Amino acid sequence: MMLSHGVHVLGKREELDSVRLQGKVAIVLDILFATSTMVAALANGATGVIPVIDGAAASAEAARHAPGSFVLAGELDAITLPGFAAPMPLALIAQGVGGRKLILSTTNGTGALHDCAAADHVYAGSLLNGRALIEYVLAAHPGQALLIVCAGSANNFNLEDFYGAGYLVELLAERLGGQTDFSDSARAARSVYRHGAPAVTLLEARVGRMMIARAATEEVRFAAQLSVYDVVPRFLDGRLAAA
Repeated sequence: MMLSHGVHVLGKREELDSVRLQGKVAIVLDILFATSTMVAALANGATGVIPVIDGAAASAEAARHAPGSFVLAGELDAITLPGFAAPMPLALIAQGVGGRKLILSTTNGTGALHDCAAADHVYAGSLLNGRALIEYVLAAHPGQALLIVCAGSANNFNLEDFYGAGYLVELLAERLGGQTDFSDSARAARSVYRHGAPAVTLLEARVGRMMIARAATEEVRFAAQLSVYDVVPRFLDGRLAAA
């Protein structure tokens, strides 16, 4: 099996302007925490995730759903929005997302998903579901180019997203060996992944240090787990559901 046009990694969502999305499979990563939260929510029984671009859009979306049928979570610049639940995996699992939709607004990750909508297929990835995601993509979309999109942070490179991309590249290399044309950025991401333990890397990253200062260390450690979930969130028609 071969991805004939190779695998490429973008270091931040703003780099999407430089690539053609048509014909590609896109995987979006926002490890701390948007896509990790999406994966964890679906794995813990959420009926779907509706990612929106800001708090106003989230409130408007919530108004279209029956009270009690959803959880409204969001942040702006890493600060939980007033009246919203904290958009982090453990916080939402504790609150209870089972049987409810998650309406989610984040500074970077939810927007990155919408930015990738022109790709043939779009998925939300994380360290938490890496192996299941790669196995699914290889089975469902053989022969298509794969674009791994790190959300980054307000046009800045984020180490944790690039590390997550490296984990996915490592998994691809395990499955495909030398058959795939990895771009230089994909090879660099794989090298970063190979030279650091997950929890240590995430906690030492800029956002990880910010989360430590905000007493969210356990959320970072949770997001650093490798392939503990089998859920594969697919983004289609503005919503995420398990593929």
